[in-house]
Amino acid sequence: MATITRTPTPSLFDIPSPAPAPQVPKTLEETGLRTDFIEQLLVKTLYTGEATGLVVADRMRLPFGLLEPLIEHARAERLVEVRGTTGSGSGSAGYRYALTDAGRDRARQHLDASQYIGPAPVPLSAYVAEMRSLMAARGYIDRERLRRGFSHLVIGDNILEQLGPAINAGKALFLYGPPGNGKTVIAEGLGRTIGGDMYMPHAIEIDGHLITMFDPINHDSLEADVDSSSVVATAARDRRWVRIRRPVVMVGGELTLDMLDLSFNPLSKFYEAPIQLKANGGVFLVDDFGRQRMRPQDLLNRWIVPLESRIDYLTLHTGKKFQVPFDVLIVFATNLNPASLADEAFLRRIPYKIAIGDPSVDQYSRIFEMNCKKRDLRFHQVMVAYLQRRHYGPMGRPMRACHPRDLLEHVTAMCRYRGIEPVITRELIDAACSAYFVDDEPQPAAPPRRRASARPQMDIH
Repeated sequence: MATITRTPTPSLFDIPSPAPAPQVPKTLEETGLRTDFIEQLLVKTLYTGEATGLVVADRMRLPFGLLEPLIEHARAERLVEVRGTTGSGSGSAGYRYALTDAGRDRARQHLDASQYIGPAPVPLSAYVAEMRSLMAARGYIDRERLRRGFSHLVIGDNILEQLGPAINAGKALFLYGPPGNGKTVIAEGLGRTIGGDMYMPHAIEIDGHLITMFDPINHDSLEADVDSSSVVATAARDRRWVRIRRPVVMVGGELTLDMLDLSFNPLSKFYEAPIQLKANGGVFLVDDFGRQRMRPQDLLNRWIVPLESRIDYLTLHTGKKFQVPFDVLIVFATNLNPASLADEAFLRRIPYKIAIGDPSVDQYSRIFEMNCKKRDLRFHQVMVAYLQRRHYGPMGRPMRACHPRDLLEHVTAMCRYRGIEPVITRELIDAACSAYFVDDEPQPAAPPRRRASARPQMDIH
């Protein structure tokens, strides 16, 4: 059981990354890429328009010193010409470069093979090495750190005592139980508790094929803006990598089997990484497991090997298979019985199964108080007592962790509609419960003792 609240815990995000930052390549060989591959990306970058050497280097995320000989080679082949200079005194880095007619023809040929234009990729071997370094440097979670990570929630010690070992083991886990008790929020809290940051490449190169990795939707960048017009500041690390918070990627009913494999765009001629690869190094939450647009058995069969070996296998459209690390904490959240979704063989590979039950009256009261404070509403214990006596006990209705938040949202919405300052009264509580809960025999709300005024008050008896 946990409250349904999204209050961030930024202090945990400030934990320094234990993995070393990727080093700046000093030679073309150290990029791990073929020279002709970089040359093709250089020409395609200039196809978008005239740019200075520093701007080209910034777009490709490579030092200008590595690109300068390639630019000179392209000039010698009459593919690139100098249109002028910025006059900044930065030498050839400040020259304004543009493609010639022959250069544009060459760029179109390269674009026919792949329309990718952007940061240079890193080789697959570099990505694997970085992930292994991250795995080796990861520490363990203790009780204090776990409690800090969930300090924004009302969560029982018995749940924390089960979550801690699961995080340290890095194994997949099931969170199951009635809906509305915070399984999703707990899974998100796991990512905050792990904390720290890591490095994600913009793209990966394998045998000339390119796979985009960094995704602004699923990755929270920690990068500061870099002034590409300055030649003074030297990159302290390989800028082909983006420093991000450890990802917490969540999918729900929209998850399909295709999302777990490489996505090849036949028009752009490059790939997008599957969703679990984007979650590498963090948490991947499969919410409402069992309600996806595919059979649970299909998903389980797809992951039965990665969960055991911690290695995933992907396939290019050419048929070539390759392996990548599967360093992700998989969390299945469901209000269905796990035994009805998976057989014994698969459940054995999910060694941690944690039941998230309904809150106690005391926990419900603390959740209610927390949500009142969030909305600047006056709280008194009598509110919970009235709810229990009037709307829970007589109906045999279980208390859910999401109820305080949802009921207070109803109350606030009604106050705004009536043009009064948000306030909690017995009349508004009854009206909120009448609109929120579904009963076989609806109970009429108790008549109000007095008209709600525009001043904050409490009328719970």
